[in-house]
Amino acid sequence: MEKIIETRTVNIGETKICYDLERKDVKNLNLRIRKNGSVYVSANYLVQDDVVDNFIERKANYILAAKKKFGELSELSLTPKKYISGESFLVLGKNLRLVVSKGPKDTINSDGLFLYLTVKNTEDFPKKERIVKKYFDNYRKNYFGETISNIYPVFVKYGVQMPRLCIRNMETRWGSCSLVNGTITLNKHLLEAPPHCVEYVVMHEFCHFIYPNHSKQFYAFLTMLMPDWKERKQTLDKTVKYWL
Repeated sequence: MEKIIETRTVNIGETKICYDLERKDVKNLNLRIRKNGSVYVSANYLVQDDVVDNFIERKANYILAAKKKFGELSELSLTPKKYISGESFLVLGKNLRLVVSKGPKDTINSDGLFLYLTVKNTEDFPKKERIVKKYFDNYRKNYFGETISNIYPVFVKYGVQMPRLCIRNMETRWGSCSLVNGTITLNKHLLEAPPHCVEYVVMHEFCHFIYPNHSKQFYAFLTMLMPDWKERKQTLDKTVKYWL
């Protein structure tokens, strides 16, 4: 059947919540706050409009809180980094505070609490930006790669080959996989999530090598391998979901 999308409005007191309702072949009502702060709901063709509106009313507190939080994070993200002491970077669920100092050699390292950047010229913004971005690019590659290597042995007996890691900026998902190319692709912003959430995303994508869809068998398999995946997903949604 053809997908149908319409924009609807629900009044919550003096507040109006507008949302995009997409009709498609799904079993449950699904709610998502988009990157731009808009509200999206998918529902089956047979679900009546007032049922969806009531769903939005029940989720009103969550929606309004999410939109507020998204707005705060959006403003923060629109403020360009100056790469000066005191700025922070969200890494594996914790804020890493930047400390910039002048020295004879350009170096960067971290103790888990602070990110120490030493440069010959503390006013050289392009160089500071280049050094920090390269540091995090390498950090992502190493950490994501290590997570994949740690989880992979579970799938050896199922005939899964060691996948190749790809990292890129993804607008609507934390990860994806390609059975044809044998790759797992992870969102670069996943580095902001706590370690157990990164493990969940990697495990989720590995399971797709066995079950390519989101069938009951897929979720049963995921639950068998990671019984607490729902809790991990909830943490992921609460911590960095608003960047998507």
